[in-house]
Amino acid sequence: MTEPLVVEFEVDAPRGHAFDTWTARCGLWWPKSHTVSGDPAAITFQPRPGGRIFERAADGTEHDWGEVLDWEPPGRLRYLWHLFFDRSEATEVEITFTEQGGRTLVRIEQTGWDRLGEAGPPRRDKTRQAWTAIGEQFRRACQ
Repeated sequence: MTEPLVVEFEVDAPRGHAFDTWTARCGLWWPKSHTVSGDPAAITFQPRPGGRIFERAADGTEHDWGEVLDWEPPGRLRYLWHLFFDRSEATEVEITFTEQGGRTLVRIEQTGWDRLGEAGPPRRDKTRQAWTAIGEQFRRACQ
C-alpha cells in the first residue's frame, strides 16, 4: 500500500481567508506551468459537492482538473484530482484549514496512489515536490 501524501504549512491569515484564497482566488497563486493552457483566464472551483474544478483558457476552452466531493467552508475541502491525467487516474485530495491564533495550518492529504499501480509511488513523490512549491506561492497569496 502506498502511504498518503501529506503536506502541511502555515499561512498568516484566518482560515476563512485561506479557504477563499484556495477556492475562489486560485488563479492568483496557482502556477501557470501547472495548467493545461499555460495561461488560463480563470480557474474555478464550483462551490458544492459534485462541482467541477476546471481552468478556462483565454479562448474559452475548458479543461477539467477534478470534481468537488466535500465542500465545508471554511474548514475542509475534498476533491477528485486528475490535472494532466485521465479521470480514471484521479487521486483524492483533502485540504483542511485549522485556525491557530490568527494563523491557519493548511494540511493537504492526497490518497489513491494504489489505483495507479507501479506509476503510483513515483507520481506521489513528484507530486510532493509540486505541492511543496505550490504551498509557498499559496502562502504568499494569503498575506
